[in-house]
Amino acid sequence: MRFPRGKITVVLGASGCGKSVLLRHLVGLEKPDQGSVWFGDTRIDDMSERELIAPRRHIGYLFQQGALFDSLTVHDNIAFALVEHGVATGDQVSVMVAHVLHLVGLTDKMHVMPASLSGGQRKRVALARAIVMHPKVVLYDEPTTGLDPITSDVINELIMKLARELSMTSIVVTHDLASAFKVADRIIMLHNGRVELAGTPEQVRASTLPVVARFLNGKASPEELAEIEA
Repeated sequence: MRFPRGKITVVLGASGCGKSVLLRHLVGLEKPDQGSVWFGDTRIDDMSERELIAPRRHIGYLFQQGALFDSLTVHDNIAFALVEHGVATGDQVSVMVAHVLHLVGLTDKMHVMPASLSGGQRKRVALARAIVMHPKVVLYDEPTTGLDPITSDVINELIMKLARELSMTSIVVTHDLASAFKVADRIIMLHNGRVELAGTPEQVRASTLPVVARFLNGKASPEELAEIEA
């Protein structure tokens, strides 16, 4: 499984197929039973927690529910990593925070608390936090989950805008078909922890593989339907 530099790769699949687990492997939160994980030319799956600090600085992570600190303002949520890693101090921190808030269209929310934000705004703040360290790679875990269709489209547009303007490699985990086909340069289809298909959106749409066709058409298999039969 490869993720081309500077492109948006969508990892598509049903709930429980291993999409979020894949992201955890990519940042070293879990170790593979077989194989290895490489970040560029550096192998990271055999690194210690201390050794992982360096490559993780180049990886941004948008958590499924945003994972903002409720007790911190928007500014302090975004500034957290900058301060913890000693990347910036004083006024420089605020300048960097203001820059990423501008990128996600929330300049006026810098000093509010997360509880005052809508679901879409919270997701955008979390995205600003994910990119404030200027990562080479951003991981998106179900970025449109829990959002209405219009807000979801705003997030999709942001994913494409940031990938384009910041030249980042983006890995998007989702089961949202509309989102997947809108943002993807490349799609990887997972099923039961295995790659069933990898290709362009057009190649995925044209696939005749039963697993892929059922997922795209929202059709359960006989085995899946048997689970609900009395």
